[in-house]
This record gives sequence, structure tokens and C-alpha cells, in this order.
Amino acid sequence: MNEHDFHNSSFNFFNGTPWFVYECTINLDKDYRRIALFLLYLLLFMVGLAENTLVVWVNWRRRHSANGVLFCVINVSLSDLMVVLMMPFFMLEVTMDKVWLWGRFLCKVTHLIYTVNFYSSSFFLAFMTLERYLSLSRPSSPACFPVARPRRWLLCGGLWLFSLFLALLENFHMDLLEWNEPGCYMLPDYIEWFVSISFLCLIFQFLVPVSVIVTCNVLIARAVRSAPDVQGRRDVWLVHVYSLVFVLCWLPYHMVMFLIMVDDLDPHVFSCNTVELLYFSFSVVQCLSLFHCIANPVLYNFLSKSFRNNLINAVVHYTPREDPGGLNPQETAPKAGGPDTGKTERKLSNMSTSHSDVTAS
Repeated sequence: MNEHDFHNSSFNFFNGTPWFVYECTINLDKDYRRIALFLLYLLLFMVGLAENTLVVWVNWRRRHSANGVLFCVINVSLSDLMVVLMMPFFMLEVTMDKVWLWGRFLCKVTHLIYTVNFYSSSFFLAFMTLERYLSLSRPSSPACFPVARPRRWLLCGGLWLFSLFLALLENFHMDLLEWNEPGCYMLPDYIEWFVSISFLCLIFQFLVPVSVIVTCNVLIARAVRSAPDVQGRRDVWLVHVYSLVFVLCWLPYHMVMFLIMVDDLDPHVFSCNTVELLYFSFSVVQCLSLFHCIANPVLYNFLSKSFRNNLINAVVHYTPREDPGGLNPQETAPKAGGPDTGKTERKLSNMSTSHSDVTAS
């Protein structure tokens, strides 16, 4: 046996001690990681819950709009909101070093809800970007989410069902494992199954959506640059930020997942220190990927003048106030989608880069 085989085979021992005890020399501070992840999850939960609840509340009042982009925005916000609601479970699990206290049922249910929305958020973001591009380049062409409700809801339901299908493939092997302490783990019968699930995740959650998002945003940026009455560089810059944020949130996660998948297929590829670093960093990049839950509401809603106007209208509508003139407060409040705003919104639908500015008149 040569020296390479000695240092890279888990079946080799030296004085009765496995090789990886000698190979692993890296010392990672897991206590510091637990504290940092707890604080990050807490930030994500508080900010994400406030942002996505507000976005769903404001946009839900316009859910019957003919605007396909707005329809996608609502679904993205619902997906992100469901992920945010699962964060307290992840927060405590990370803090307690993978100890799961809520039983087998919640182990499977929380993971299923998270995974379904893990996929659906990316799917609806990709369709939203495609819808945005089609509305700019081919205004007369059929939309991805047409005005006709049966077709719109059929496509929407299809995306959710496909997300559920992909999530069930993974969730089938999630179970409560009780060693010294109970833990919620994915326990595939064969390592090939785990690799297959990871590969499907890489393709459908990242590679396909990022290809659509980046390609459409590049084409949108070109169209915006040639438009005569847009806000110049800000519009072009904002389009590229959409792509950049998606890549920054998900690329590190999928890179680590891919390397772990390679290690599962061939444990001799990486050194022990590298493997330790991969598994140490996985929970970190998984947490960082969830920053899309607080980035999406800002990018696709709060930066939109149309959304801000509708937010003000909603607040005014539900704010109790005295009317000395005896008029109905609702009659004096500005109405979203009125005759004056319709022309502005239609103009924005042709030239603004903000996704939720594309509204029907």
C-alpha cells in the first residue's frame, strides 16, 4: 500500500487509531458559529416576517389584477413568508447543536414546508423575470400568467405541485434519529439517492432559474438602456442587482452542496480538513442563502413607486380618522388603479425596471 492509500483510506489504522484522527488538524469554533447563526436567524426572522407580511397584505388587495408580474410577486412573497415562519425551528436547532425537541411529525412537516417554498420561490422569481421581459419586448404576445383565470391558476398550481413533488422526494427520507440526543436528519437508504436529490436540487432550484433570471435581466437592461424616458443608469444598475442578489444568495450554498456530493461519491478526493470545513460551512451558507427572504421584498416591492403608493393608500384606508365634513373617509382617500394612476402605471409597464411597477390600468 502506497502512502497516498494510507492517508486516504478510512479503513487504515495506525496503532489502532483511524487515519483521519491524524489528518484532521483544523480547529473550528463551533460555539462561535452557533451564536452567530442564532443572531443571523433572529435577524432574518424579525425583518423577513415584517417585510413579507406587509408585502402580502398590500399586494393581496390587488390579487385580481390582470398583471402577471404582480401575481408572481404575491407568490414569491408567500413562499418567502412560509420559509420565514419555519426559522424559529432552525434557530433553536442550530443553537442546541442539531438537537430536535419537537418530535417526528414536526421534523417531517417543517422540512417539507421549507423545501416546497425553497423551490417555489425560485420558480416564481424566474417566471416573474420572464414575464417582465415579455411585457417590455413583446407587449402583444401572450403572457406567462395570462389574464384568463383558469390558465393563470393552472400554471400557478402546476408550479406549486412541481415544488411539492421535488420536496417529497427529499422529505421521504427525513426522519427523527435518536442517538444520545434526538436529531432531525435526512437518512437515505443509498448514498446514490442523496446524490440524485442534491443534483436535482442544483438543477431545478439554481441552474434553471438563474439561467432564466440572468438572461432575461440582461435583455431587459438592453431594452431599458435604449428607452428614451427612463432614469438612466439607475434603471440598468437595478436590473443587474436583481441577478446579483439571486446569485450571491444561492451560489455559495450550491457550491458547498456540490462539493459535499463529490465527497459522498468519492471519499478519497478531499482531505479530512477540507471535509470538516465543508460540513462546518454548510449550516453557514444555508443561513446566508435565506437572506433572499429579506432582499426580495425590498428589490421587488419597496423600491417600486407603485407599491409605495399602494402601501400609503392601504394605510390611509384602514387608519381611523374623524371627518368633520361628514364625508366618507374612503371617498376622500386616493384610490389605487384610478384613472390618473392607470396612465402612469401603463407607462411604467413599458419602461421601468421595477418588477412590481408593471400594473394594469
